[in-house]
Amino acid sequence: MTAERTIVIIGAGVSGLTSGVALLEAGFPVRLVAEDVPGVTSLAAGAMWGPYLVEPRARVREWSLASLHVFEVLADDSATGVRMVTGIEAARTAVSAPDWSGLVPDFRTCMSEELPAGFASGYRFTVPLIDMPVYLQYLLDRFRSTGGIVERGTIRSLDEIEGASVIVNCAGLGGGNLAGDSDIRPIRGQHVVVKNPGVTEFFSEDTGLSSDLLCIYPHGDTVVLGGTAIDGEAHLGEDAQAARAIVERCAEIVPGLAKAPVISHRVGARPTRSAVRVEEERHENGVTVVHNYGHGGSGVTLSWGCAGDVVKLISTTTAT
Repeated sequence: MTAERTIVIIGAGVSGLTSGVALLEAGFPVRLVAEDVPGVTSLAAGAMWGPYLVEPRARVREWSLASLHVFEVLADDSATGVRMVTGIEAARTAVSAPDWSGLVPDFRTCMSEELPAGFASGYRFTVPLIDMPVYLQYLLDRFRSTGGIVERGTIRSLDEIEGASVIVNCAGLGGGNLAGDSDIRPIRGQHVVVKNPGVTEFFSEDTGLSSDLLCIYPHGDTVVLGGTAIDGEAHLGEDAQAARAIVERCAEIVPGLAKAPVISHRVGARPTRSAVRVEEERHENGVTVVHNYGHGGSGVTLSWGCAGDVVKLISTTTAT
């Protein structure tokens, strides 16, 4: 691996690892530097495919569809942590189908008898459900087996990176600091992982802009229960009161969850921006930087699509 041709990725969350895999498999040598491997926020995700309050709409649709195709393939291999799971997204008021409904072939409106008490509308569909600890380890193994180098370290400035042909900024919240970008903020998210009492389908509530979310994501022997979305909060400590409220909300849908043993708590800070940033710029030291951050709560959903654009940008840059 020659230093002058090496692409350096900052960040080992789902965006950094996916971009690394995509670049390696496109023939580029890659070195990844991160303080946490895998990234804490990505480990805390639920995670279900579905664009969640992100812009720009046209590009989000393309990125989401690209990722959907990849996840459908990965779901054939249980070692990836990806499965195609059927379930319901419902609301307590009448809501229109989401913009992305046309991307899912079996999307349909729920009959009233399919909905829990108190819900007025809902949709049934099948999408990828991702067990993040398993999936991130799969990505990390795939990255290393393809020749990628992983280094643990904290990068506080792009000037600290030496010997890189291109820098890829996938540092999440830290990505804004590295880029001098004030248009990024944290949205704290918390999940509770419990022993699965027999849940096989996912359930999520369309709660709009509420900070209290309701989602039930079964992953075999465990279920991830969510959640919260506290705008502007980056604290990663467990909130016991919020955790109890999460379990109570979910138990209203599946009563068996009320007494399910708690296995762990997951907390992360979603890196949120007015629009996801996937673009290149020339740093003041002359090195090309490709930014890939600001995905909010849709990092997994957009990961493969954004990684594909990273590869395209770098292929164009290195060809000129």
